[in-house]
Amino acid sequence: MGAGHDHGTGKIEHETPLWWAFGLTAAFLVAEVVGGLMTNSLALLSDAAHMMTDVIALMISLVAVRLSRKPADAKRTYGYARLEAIGAMVNGGLLFLVAAYILWEATGRFRQPPEVASSGMLVIAIIGLCINLISMRLLKAGSGSSLNVKGAYLEVWSDMLGSIGVIAGAIIIKFTGWTVADPIIAVLIGLWVLPRTWTLLKESGHVLMQGVPDGLDLDTIRTAIASHPGVAEVHDLHVWALGSKEPILTAHVVLSDGQGDIDGIRNALTDMLDERFEIEHATLQIEHGSCKEDATQLHA
Repeated sequence: MGAGHDHGTGKIEHETPLWWAFGLTAAFLVAEVVGGLMTNSLALLSDAAHMMTDVIALMISLVAVRLSRKPADAKRTYGYARLEAIGAMVNGGLLFLVAAYILWEATGRFRQPPEVASSGMLVIAIIGLCINLISMRLLKAGSGSSLNVKGAYLEVWSDMLGSIGVIAGAIIIKFTGWTVADPIIAVLIGLWVLPRTWTLLKESGHVLMQGVPDGLDLDTIRTAIASHPGVAEVHDLHVWALGSKEPILTAHVVLSDGQGDIDGIRNALTDMLDERFEIEHATLQIEHGSCKEDATQLHA
C-alpha cells in the first residue's frame, strides 16, 4: 500500500462534453454580442457577458483537465490535480465581476430606459436558451464529481436562466412597450448569480486551504482509528483533498504497550480507512510511546 500511489487524477472523465459545450457556446457568443448591440438590449448583452464567461470558464476547465493529467515530478510531488480548484476559483471570480458590471450598468438604464428591439432580442434569446440547454445536458454528469466541471456547469446554468429572463423581458416589451423590464431582468440575473458564485468560491477555497473534504468528519475518523485494540493514541491527524475527490490522510498512531505487529496494525487501519471512509491514500507514522522516541514511519 505504501508504493504505487498516484497523486494525479488518473483517467480524466467528461472531457468530450466540455469540448462540445465549449464549441457551441463560443460559436453563439459572437452572434449574441452582435445581436445585443443591434437591439440595444442590456438584458441580452448581460446574457452575452455570461456567455463570454461560459466560454472562458469552459476554456479554463479544459486547460485544467489537460494539465491535471501531468504526472507528479520532482518539483510538484502531488502533480497538478489542484488546478481543478484553481480553475473553479477563477470561474467564480469572473462571474462576480460580470454580475457587478451588469448591476452597475442597470442603474443608469433605470433612470433613462432606451429603446429596445424586442423581436430581435426574442429570437436571439431563444437560440441562446437552446444552446444552454444542450450544454447543460452535456455537463450535468460531471458536475457531481468534479469541482472544475461544476464551475463550468454553474456558468451555463446561470446563463440558461439569463436566457429565460431575456425571453420574458422581450415578450413584455413587445406587447406592453415597458422598456424598464430590460434592466429589471438584467438585475434579477445578476442577483441570482451572486450567491451561487459565492458557494463555488467557498468550495474551491476550502480545497485550496486543505480543508476536510465534504462528507468526512475528523472526530469520527479519529475515533475509528483509536478504536483499534492495538492503538493507544492518535495525534497530528490531517485530512484534505487535492481536488474534488481523492481524500488524503496523515496521522501519528501511538501503539499500546506490548504491541509489536506494526505491519498488521498498519494494514488493518488502512483497510478500515478505505472501506469506511473511502480514503485510499493514508500515511501513518507508527510510534511506541511518544513521537520523540524511536519511530518508524510507514506509508500506506
